[in-house]
Amino acid sequence: MPQRCRQEDNVSTVDQPRPSAALGLEPIRTISRDDLRAKLDNGDDFKLIMALSRWAYDAKHIPGSLHFDTPDELYASIRPEDEIVVYCSNVDGLSSVALYRDLVLRGYGNVRRYSGGLLDWEDAGLPLEGEFVTSS
Repeated sequence: MPQRCRQEDNVSTVDQPRPSAALGLEPIRTISRDDLRAKLDNGDDFKLIMALSRWAYDAKHIPGSLHFDTPDELYASIRPEDEIVVYCSNVDGLSSVALYRDLVLRGYGNVRRYSGGLLDWEDAGLPLEGEFVTSS
């Protein structure tokens, strides 16, 4: 599946949510599917956080993902110096955009967003965990 690109106001954007889903004007730092997969395969030390509901996490998530039911749980489990990757369902998913923006606002300096999210990961045939994962 090709990477999603758009031309808006003569500026090329790759893996950025539509303006109505961006929740701000600053560009969002992203990580590609291949780079995320390599980090997971290499056992790199980072926090991969799924920013969807508990039900969605229990249904399907990328192996190695963390999920927090409350902001208090989240902020008690991560440090500002941690490398953090957030994701949700797709490029326009508000959950990961909102979490990304909040982390950056709180001073977390090494945050990226896997914009393709769960749909991109699954469409690429990569492994998933959860109650509704079907084996191929």
